[in-house]
Amino acid sequence: MTETPPIGFIGAGRMATAMARGFINAGLVSPDNLIASDPVPAGRDAFGQALGCETTSSNADVLAKAKVIFLAFKPHQLGEAMDTVRGQFDESHLVISILAGVKLARLDEACGGQARVVRVMPNTPALVGEGACGYALGQAATVDDGELVKRLLSAVGVAHEVKESLIDAVTGLSGSGPAYGYTIIEALSDGGVAAGLPRDIATKLAAQTMLGAAKMVLETGQHPGELKDMVCSPGGTTIEGVHELEEGGVRSALINAVRAATERAVELGQE
Repeated sequence: MTETPPIGFIGAGRMATAMARGFINAGLVSPDNLIASDPVPAGRDAFGQALGCETTSSNADVLAKAKVIFLAFKPHQLGEAMDTVRGQFDESHLVISILAGVKLARLDEACGGQARVVRVMPNTPALVGEGACGYALGQAATVDDGELVKRLLSAVGVAHEVKESLIDAVTGLSGSGPAYGYTIIEALSDGGVAAGLPRDIATKLAAQTMLGAAKMVLETGQHPGELKDMVCSPGGTTIEGVHELEEGGVRSALINAVRAATERAVELGQE
């Protein structure tokens, strides 16, 4: 395996911490080859204490030490974060952005047209090593860059390369999707409580059921509809429940949620 270059984070929040921890746990990089900058002392202190790596208040320090730079701050902070280091990027830097809605062309401009750029949309389950990421390579990014990005992102979940035009759809589906999942788990738990189960047991059963269903889809490779039909015995309890879901428009609501979130991601990219 090709040795991973030193990695830096501009922004040291929870997602940056989760990704860095995943890289370390996977043996892709050592704490000595990690650095993070953040203007907030508490943020960089928490990052450093959690991972045992160097932190700084200076974005320039990150560029000086690292060759792979993750942009991990709020999208509206792009100008402020990059203005002080715009002239310090060079062809040796691979910049990986997790900023929602910020397009490759804008990232390239923010780096002064010098670095290779990649746009990534992770999601919060990366915090527990179960992320679902999509990524798009900039024009200057190489095949080796793509392989490195996939290797890094796979350390905190699964990663799929897509065209940049599809990144907003990734945002609407897996980027926003955990919130949809939490809503479903909460509703199932409420149903269990309504049927007489204690809240703690109902929530654990609901969460484990969704986890198990997801693993069945991923590990069997069968279509979700086929797996659903396997649970629905003729005249049984499950088909009655599925009928109620159809009556309530759950399927349509979830489709609309993904579409609405995707459209909002497009709007953010235009602002």
